[in-house]
Amino acid sequence: MWEPQVRALAGRGYRTIVPDLRGYGRSTVVPGVTSMDTLARDLAAFLDHLELDVVNVVGLSMGGQVALELYRLFPDRVDSLTLAATNPMPETEQGRLSRKRMAARLREEGMRGYTDEMLVGMMTAENVRGLPAVADHVRAMMYAAPPEGAAAAQLGRAERPDHTLLLKRISAPTLLVVGQHDGFTPPEGAELMHVQVPDSVVEIIEGAGHLPNLERPDRFNEVLRRFLEQARNRTR
Repeated sequence: MWEPQVRALAGRGYRTIVPDLRGYGRSTVVPGVTSMDTLARDLAAFLDHLELDVVNVVGLSMGGQVALELYRLFPDRVDSLTLAATNPMPETEQGRLSRKRMAARLREEGMRGYTDEMLVGMMTAENVRGLPAVADHVRAMMYAAPPEGAAAAQLGRAERPDHTLLLKRISAPTLLVVGQHDGFTPPEGAELMHVQVPDSVVEIIEGAGHLPNLERPDRFNEVLRRFLEQARNRTR
């Protein structure tokens, strides 16, 4: 998912760490419910394993919610925070029911039907048509996700904590980035977060939906590099 950013940042001398979250990729699939707390503690343990105390944290969508939970639990380990397409609010009652139904469906049917229905939404319809290689890449990633891992994450997101009160306590430099046409986490949400997070900037990626780092990688990379360089200069 972060391949364009890994290439761009490596070319600027950054060390990038791109873990598969629990239940995804080649990480262990644990049946049941995978909470945001569990995922954040997994990442902290991974940093311990790598002997890293402080890092710049970047997360998109669910990854952004995990990043917020990581900051809540371990604020001293976050040098800067990038939240892309992220909603800090708890799930609504209707949303909880929907995620529970989706988890049951994923366990019963697998990932293909869900992926085919969600691809337009994850990306804009225009980008699905106009960027077929990117659409195929996203489709392949979603097809390959372990259904049990995805279901456990859906159940965890159904019960995710309310991070809205945390926003005012974030002292790390924070980049809030969102696609112009994101229907899941629209730009207005990023603007509302910007009002709450003291040291934050907002960037809206034109022509992108819910996956701005893949739909408009050059622009996303430019925004991220500039933010990281500014954050680094401020902490010297």
